[in-house]
Amino acid sequence: MSTRDHPGVIAPPPLIYLGFLLAGWGLEQFAVHMISLGMGFSLDVDLRRGLAFVLVIGGLLLDGIAAGTFRRLGTPPEPWKPTTALATGGLYRYSRNPIYVGFAVTYAGFALAMDSPVALALLAPCLIVIDRFVIAREEAYLSAKFGAEYQAYKGKVRRWL
Repeated sequence: MSTRDHPGVIAPPPLIYLGFLLAGWGLEQFAVHMISLGMGFSLDVDLRRGLAFVLVIGGLLLDGIAAGTFRRLGTPPEPWKPTTALATGGLYRYSRNPIYVGFAVTYAGFALAMDSPVALALLAPCLIVIDRFVIAREEAYLSAKFGAEYQAYKGKVRRWL
């Protein structure tokens, strides 16, 4: 581990998700307005909005519950700050990354709310960036900081779901 006491993620994860969401929406707007390519989900507006609402609220609840676990342990949830404790209870019994799962669910809800299949399609590359350039760095940091305790936890709990 270097002298810095944080994983050195490439950017704050919420900004990565937001960047992909806005890029997808922007590409779709370009396609619709510049080349007259009609897009959007073929769902009833009320159904689409209802599903979007459920996904956004569900994702935010996941994020809040997971961040609350960090706060109860007295360690910050932000990956650019030093971790002082290993979260293994609550949602962390089922996923090593429930906050990123929550972000993905919220993202999907916003893509539906914006009626943007392009934005929804960009969720897959967004998750690849999160997995490779955020989670991989966090896991290397946690392995170096918590050693065998983190390795044992990693062996019992899946990365995503």
